[in-house]
Amino acid sequence: MPAHLVRPRPRPRTGAAPAGSDAVAVLRRAALPLMGRLPALADRLMADLHATEPAYRAAIDADPGDIRREVLRSLRHSVASLLDPGRSREAARACSARIGAERAARGLPLDALLGAFRLGGAVIWQALVDEVTGRHPRDAHLLVHLAADVREYVDEHCACVAEAYHRAEHELTWRRENRRRLMAAALLDGATRIADLPDAAAALGLPERGRYAVVLVTGARGAATGRSGPGGTRTVWHPGPDAERGIVALGECDVRGLAAHWRAATDRAAGVRVGVGSAVEGLAGIGSARRLAETALRICPPGGGTVLLDDELPAALVAGAPVLGGLLADRVLGPLRALPPADGALLLDTLTAWLECDGSAQRAAARLYCHRNTVLNRLRRCEQLTGRSLTRPADQVELALALTAHRLRPRT
Repeated sequence: MPAHLVRPRPRPRTGAAPAGSDAVAVLRRAALPLMGRLPALADRLMADLHATEPAYRAAIDADPGDIRREVLRSLRHSVASLLDPGRSREAARACSARIGAERAARGLPLDALLGAFRLGGAVIWQALVDEVTGRHPRDAHLLVHLAADVREYVDEHCACVAEAYHRAEHELTWRRENRRRLMAAALLDGATRIADLPDAAAALGLPERGRYAVVLVTGARGAATGRSGPGGTRTVWHPGPDAERGIVALGECDVRGLAAHWRAATDRAAGVRVGVGSAVEGLAGIGSARRLAETALRICPPGGGTVLLDDELPAALVAGAPVLGGLLADRVLGPLRALPPADGALLLDTLTAWLECDGSAQRAAARLYCHRNTVLNRLRRCEQLTGRSLTRPADQVELALALTAHRLRPRT
């Protein structure tokens, strides 16, 4: 290469530090006096927060001392990190994380919190610039090397704050939901103390007083949880071992309207069974309402449907005393069940149809697809085998209850 095209290499600066080292030295020299001016910097930052961040304005007005202690702590760690990053970095990050978690617990919006940290960074940067330009103006050109580092520091702590905030928010949400679940479970179990009812009402968003019912839904696991009740009601869902359990604040609705709502909602949902208990007064009665709904669900046909307990009280009596119901079924229907299975089932179905048709042989025949006389012949045979007369009201009641007990008896 021709000699005139060869550029001489620059000579190293003898006795002088690289520009980066000079900038770091300027930074530390400027940061040291800030330690003595932290109270003034805190006042400036609080004034900026009060003027620009509505959420912080409310917090400052409510408890200025609390905010000032937090601001001072954060500024002290920030300036210490500028002076000695190696020793102070982790302590500064821990301080920022603590502030993020505490403000999440107090409900301060994350945007306001991040805005506060950026304002804090701006206050420190301006103080550094003022210190360098006021006392060491010849070093001012080195500030350009520090601006990116300061921005990176602020971004790092904003990320640290956001992470701690989200983590605390997630934990708080879990705790609130777990508390709600525990309170709902205690209400349904009838284990809530009277003194705890106001807290349960507030946590679940339910009135302490008023009319309530419990709805049990099975056959559609998880599907009931998102369902609302009829207009004017509020439902809080809680999973149970065998059914979804809904605590329903009835408001202006009644249990008959609630049952109609669920019949319409599950009309075409095969296998979905719904038990609607009777109405009770106040949250204190939820345990009783759950037991009533369980009885209604036991009455519900296996193939699906909605049962309102108030419409099935005779069957509820049998369902509520399964041992006695079993004894009644054995005593009254034993002779029919002792027949060959096909014959016994035919007579039981005929007797059930006749009772459900209000004692009309004609309507029962239409339902069973047979002649009226066939129904009458089967009924006479039922009378002979059971020793009960279908014209005697007391015997009709006994037969009806025995048939209900037979239907509700678990199949083995």
